[in-house]
Amino acid sequence: MLHDPARHEPLQALPWDEGRVRATIARIVDETVAAFTPAGLWPPHPRDVDPGEDAAAPVTNLYYGAAGVIWALDWLRGLGAADSPSFAQHLDALRVRNRASLAGMPGDNTGSYLMGDLPFEMMAWGHAPGAARADAIAALIEGNIGHPARELMWGSPGSLLAAALMHGATGDERWAVLFRGIAQRLREQLLWSQRQACHYWSQDLYGRQSRYIDAVHGFVATARALLMGRHLLPEADWLEWQACIETTVANTAIRENGRATWPVQADEAPGTPQKWLMQFCHGAPGFVICLADLPGHALDALLAEAGEATWAAGPLAKGSNLCHGTAGNAYAFLVLLARTRDARWRERARAFAMHAIAQFEAEAARTGRLRHSLWTGDIGLAVFLWDCLHERPRFPTLDGFFAQGHR
Repeated sequence: MLHDPARHEPLQALPWDEGRVRATIARIVDETVAAFTPAGLWPPHPRDVDPGEDAAAPVTNLYYGAAGVIWALDWLRGLGAADSPSFAQHLDALRVRNRASLAGMPGDNTGSYLMGDLPFEMMAWGHAPGAARADAIAALIEGNIGHPARELMWGSPGSLLAAALMHGATGDERWAVLFRGIAQRLREQLLWSQRQACHYWSQDLYGRQSRYIDAVHGFVATARALLMGRHLLPEADWLEWQACIETTVANTAIRENGRATWPVQADEAPGTPQKWLMQFCHGAPGFVICLADLPGHALDALLAEAGEATWAAGPLAKGSNLCHGTAGNAYAFLVLLARTRDARWRERARAFAMHAIAQFEAEAARTGRLRHSLWTGDIGLAVFLWDCLHERPRFPTLDGFFAQGHR
């Protein structure tokens, strides 16, 4: 078995209901807007408060704080999914508060893509493009190239993604130069696993050394950033990267009876005890999502097996969220639908969507409030539901950042 059944729950057999989907999006947006205050921002949810943290202190970052909520409201409005007010006028003040929250951490984390200053500057630029904002973004990207994490949330792979996103929004060569420089540095930092005959990166993360290969902290998230900017690389360089990605993904996979997933870390000895996670941030769904745009067909069968493993595991008991919830896993089905045009993936995405709505409704009824977070909460669910309606396999802030009409 490739998943831990205790982390999942039986799928509720709910019929696809477009009206209910649209009503859920509207409810989440309306209640999110109503819950905001300039001083308190959006109140943190108990699930997003770690032991020892102030349960009343507002969270500001993109990943699970106020910046992510502002981003999602802008994104939904730009797509025509909602007609909510913009909170962009609060970004500069939020950035100052976010920097203060990072002050107690070791090292310089201001260039972090999901936790630092970088997304604040990118959102502000999206609303009011200008040379000063662009220079600030470029400085944050450059200053983060040497970050020891070497993963999406904190390290240079997040900077790589930001450079690709900025180039996509502007076409300015400065972002292509940054992208190529970071890609070259990452290539120099690759390690080789003799055991698995493939490359990987190590991460100096949270006070320990890791070899993650997952879709937040590991190899395949970096592959996502490389895929987004592959047209910025010389063809020979990209072909080397593609071979590297395909080899590592294939050689680290765990396959069983037509299903597949991945361990948490690379270079593990046979028989190493596994933490059987089947969610975006660890396991099969994140691999499918991060490799959505991989050219060619070398991994098609493996990605389909990963989709089968995600479906067999069922919805996640942690709730409806993106990072480790039912909506995040369902994006894998949207990716496979786009890659294969096989209708079974549409039906599976819709089945998970309806289950996620039921999870959201039950949680909101139990707590009497929403969970105000992009990657771990309800506004992220609203983005997924809109994408499910329109069969768009675009994972929030991973596959796009600037909503239509923002520049």
